[in-house]
Amino acid sequence: MAMSVGSPEGEDEVMVEMNTTPLIDVMLVLLIMLIITIPIQTHAVKLDLPAGNPPPPPTPPRVITIDIDFDNTILWDGTPITSEADLVDHLNTAAHAPDDPEVHVRPNKLALYSTFAHVMADAQRLGVEKIGVIGNEQFLGP
Repeated sequence: MAMSVGSPEGEDEVMVEMNTTPLIDVMLVLLIMLIITIPIQTHAVKLDLPAGNPPPPPTPPRVITIDIDFDNTILWDGTPITSEADLVDHLNTAAHAPDDPEVHVRPNKLALYSTFAHVMADAQRLGVEKIGVIGNEQFLGP
């Protein structure tokens, strides 16, 4: 029993497709050579930093603490803030103080986020530059 492998029309058909396997091999060798010969790029920024430690500030900055209690009452250094105008007045005074005090906001875990966001937005709008949130450890885990 014989088996026919070729095409039924003709026995000697010309192959018109190009064999690309050697071309791919040459391309991969060239690519590897290019990768090896390129110098390693360092992404470093050269800075001229001063030597030694800077002197400490002559006086520690004044710290203002804004507490937001569980029932959303706002306390300015322990004194309750009764109205929005009172809060704006205190923040405006802190923003334009000559010694540029630090404002620390300490929200309670049960306080509404909208109250905290409102205090932060007012502080930013009035130009308080040194502001931070303290007491974040109460929000971590159970």
